[in-house]
Amino acid sequence: MTKYPASYIQYLVHFHGDRDYFECHEILEEYWKATDTNNKRSIWVALILLAVSTYHHRRKNFSGALRTLNKAMEIFSADRTAIRLLGIDPERLNVTLGQRKNRILNKIPYTSFQLPIIDTELKKLCLEECKQNGFTWGKTSEMDNLDLIHRHSARDRSEIISERIMALEARKNR
Repeated sequence: MTKYPASYIQYLVHFHGDRDYFECHEILEEYWKATDTNNKRSIWVALILLAVSTYHHRRKNFSGALRTLNKAMEIFSADRTAIRLLGIDPERLNVTLGQRKNRILNKIPYTSFQLPIIDTELKKLCLEECKQNGFTWGKTSEMDNLDLIHRHSARDRSEIISERIMALEARKNR
């Protein structure tokens, strides 16, 4: 039994294994909605935003990458204890994200990076899960894999569109 949610481990496995940042976003968004949905300052939101920023950066969407990274950094800086409880070194994370931000500001292309995991048990769990999924932990992103890089364009958005229409109708009826 682990002290970390399975969704968080899956997030880390995709973040460091197949570099599927879109999947990272999907996994944690589902978890966040099920556990802490009204908290926009949740550590889960920060991790979701980090995955989205990284996804944008890899696609050379520098403005989207910067906007979402800034939001993630703001949440991370407000709750360093939560970061540490997730087995990540908050000081090294801050340095890493500062470096990412500098790359984005200077329009330097994306490169793969690691989150500074300090919990050896968490890392062991992630390595085992990577192996089960056929991923290599720490492998660099496959920049020629256009399905991975442009993954959002292949998703089924019908549920999202339906939710937005319902919300719009509800606002009109108020």
